[in-house]
Amino acid sequence: MNSLLHVKLPGALLKVTGPSKTGVAALTKQPRLFYSTSTEQLPKPLAGIKVLELGQLIAGPFCGSILGDIKVEPPKIGDPLRLWRHLDQDGQSPWFRSLARNKKSVCIDLKTEKGRSLVKQLAETSDVLIENFKPGTMEKWGLGPDDLYAKNPSLIYTRISGYGGTGPKSALPGFASVCEGYSGFRFINGHSGEAPVRPNISLGDSLAGMHAALGVVLSLYGRDKLKKLGCEQPGQVVDVAIYEAMLNMMEGIIPEYDRMGQIRQPSGTTVTGIVPTNTYPCKGGKHVIIGGNGDSIYKRLMKAIGREDLTGPNYESNSHRVKEQNVIDRAISDWTSAHEPDYILQILSNASVPAGKIYDAKDIVEDEHINARGMIEEVTIPGMSPKLNQTPGSTEWAGPDLGAHTSEVLESQLGLTKADVEALNNEGVTKSVL
Repeated sequence: MNSLLHVKLPGALLKVTGPSKTGVAALTKQPRLFYSTSTEQLPKPLAGIKVLELGQLIAGPFCGSILGDIKVEPPKIGDPLRLWRHLDQDGQSPWFRSLARNKKSVCIDLKTEKGRSLVKQLAETSDVLIENFKPGTMEKWGLGPDDLYAKNPSLIYTRISGYGGTGPKSALPGFASVCEGYSGFRFINGHSGEAPVRPNISLGDSLAGMHAALGVVLSLYGRDKLKKLGCEQPGQVVDVAIYEAMLNMMEGIIPEYDRMGQIRQPSGTTVTGIVPTNTYPCKGGKHVIIGGNGDSIYKRLMKAIGREDLTGPNYESNSHRVKEQNVIDRAISDWTSAHEPDYILQILSNASVPAGKIYDAKDIVEDEHINARGMIEEVTIPGMSPKLNQTPGSTEWAGPDLGAHTSEVLESQLGLTKADVEALNNEGVTKSVL
């Protein structure tokens, strides 16, 4: 990494504060133990677990960013994400620097026989492999599960694709944008009568990556149990479909349709059937979000804004308030429109009503609480969540330069000499940054 650049990164998704350099931040349930020693001396939850990532773009690499790993990239330009969106002074995307944190970049050309042989050897001693190529690609290269289990039956083989490994659509390529539509997510977002909208992030990819990371941790836990039972192949395939990761987030839309024939519609800035919870305008052009949908919270909210006339039998429960949504939202908007956000939040905080500003990137980076929680780290990229108080995680380094660890990994993991690696570099099979 260019030493003159500082990248702000969000911490990993699971606040296992500080994955080890060879291992990982991970979802794990920690007992509440009290030690007299520093947390720096405690073992990380997945310390010693080796993860081999053959991912590209977002879904696979996002899973890898949670676990920490060896990232295999093609030699010429590396992961395409390196050149996506705004580029920094060094010609690299800050987004990539964030997503590739704590990874070791190893450049290997998988389209060459020698390159595939190197990956096979790395997989033989890995605990986890992550890939998100088009279905069938790994099998075509001789790197499918059956190819690798012959030498490493304990491998957790993790696959992320648009539609999963089985079913009539399994062979189709799938980008998150398409899969978000297929899951029903896009349909319920936006305003009635208008085109569905998308969030300005690749939500489907990130959720698929999180599901994959959870699948990895469950599989590692299960592997230990299977080994104790004498199972000869304790490894398994983790099959994650992007659309299924989104569908898992869709709450009650399927049972609502199944039981009542109701198709949930777009709801703009609110949530169907829950009142009041909405975005409200403030003086000066800003907005706040207020969640006053609990019965007792609603009464406190109405008292705080001077509208106790909107309480009583006709507003007692959520089912009553849904019928009066327009009246209630108009009353809240009239009050918020007359005040600055800070004043609104102070009044509502005093009344114990959940409310908050809508932050942009500048607000996030400057926020006292977010920084106190360690979510913005000075490698300068976002922090980790959830937090494990005894085995915390940290960002050891931002996404590395292309091929920064090729020599180190091939020499330490496969026993190659410097001359061997140099010969592979000259053939175009690998690329090293000295």
